[in-house]
Amino acid sequence: MNLVQEYYFSTKLKQIAEMRNSGIDVLNLGIGSPDLPPSSQTIEALASTAQNPKNHAYQSYVGIPALREAMANFYQSAYGVELNSVNEILPLIGSKEGIVHISMAYLEAGDEVLVPNPGYPTYRAASLLTGATVVDYDLSEANGWLPDLKELAKKDLSKVKLMWVNYPHMPTGAKATKGFFEQLRDFASTNNILIVNDNPYSFILNDDPQSILSIEGMKEVAMELNSLSKSHNMAGWRMGMLAGKSEFINPVLRFKSNMDSGMFLPLQMAAIMALQNDKQWFEELNKTYRIRQQKVFEMMQLLDCEYNNEQTGMFVWAKIPAKYKTGYELSDEILEKAAVFITPGGIFGTAGNNYIRTSLCAEVSIFEEAILRIRKTLGIC
Repeated sequence: MNLVQEYYFSTKLKQIAEMRNSGIDVLNLGIGSPDLPPSSQTIEALASTAQNPKNHAYQSYVGIPALREAMANFYQSAYGVELNSVNEILPLIGSKEGIVHISMAYLEAGDEVLVPNPGYPTYRAASLLTGATVVDYDLSEANGWLPDLKELAKKDLSKVKLMWVNYPHMPTGAKATKGFFEQLRDFASTNNILIVNDNPYSFILNDDPQSILSIEGMKEVAMELNSLSKSHNMAGWRMGMLAGKSEFINPVLRFKSNMDSGMFLPLQMAAIMALQNDKQWFEELNKTYRIRQQKVFEMMQLLDCEYNNEQTGMFVWAKIPAKYKTGYELSDEILEKAAVFITPGGIFGTAGNNYIRTSLCAEVSIFEEAILRIRKTLGIC
């Protein structure tokens, strides 16, 4: 535990709360917590099934068959991936618990795990909690935020058991190509490494959703985490899943079954409905995010930050101007002077030190207010 610090956002939210308690109206543009609701049929399913007194008992660790079937159908229709709903899908209480469960099931002291830099901090934290050694693999804008597998292959990988990947990538919004995934498959096979792709952002501002499991032969070396938190506006509902062949999933289930219980049945029934959202629902969601994204681009221009306007996901990743040493410096300045919180890229690893990340999870009026505050701070009329 001494190797793991309190999650950055946990401490930052305390600071923001203190500022608000002192009368400062802080605009929080840091956390990717969807502010839009799930589909109406999702909410209706939760409400109606929760009325049944019989639906409040403990549930199976592997979810009800209908939920696993809905997840399998979703993977087939969305990604063209065929999964056996009986033993190739494990529903999760959010995919974040899956990261911990996978780490606990596969890693121990003496093992090594490849973690992206920049990347989601939980990959590192979960790995350290197992006693394993974290080996960073650096991502760079110059390489499209994809790992250099040729350079990685030159290292001693004999102790590496797991490699975390995350495409579409958070925090940078970069997408991976089919060609890269094929190279990744071959890299994993050659070095006997289990790949885990964390895939919660594939439907956000992305016209080409894909699963790593759609690559031929990938099931032999990889599993994939997915979630309804971002794509279906169900962050607080804690609905996730792990997909892959049963040989890889079973150890995770063994650990999970000793750590938690099954998901609330009405939540499972609601998730079934959410997984049936049609194409139009996602299109309407992305219309909203595109309008917000343009506002954030405007804000980044005011701050002289550089960004890729083709990035996906519910954030904008931008490079800070040279006058700032790190994204922390810019973030702190904007929070202090304009009461606007933007996430410093350094929380995602040292490779993110010269970047900031802005969430799209706020109404347009909030972004417009943030722009006004920043303009005043900069002395722009």
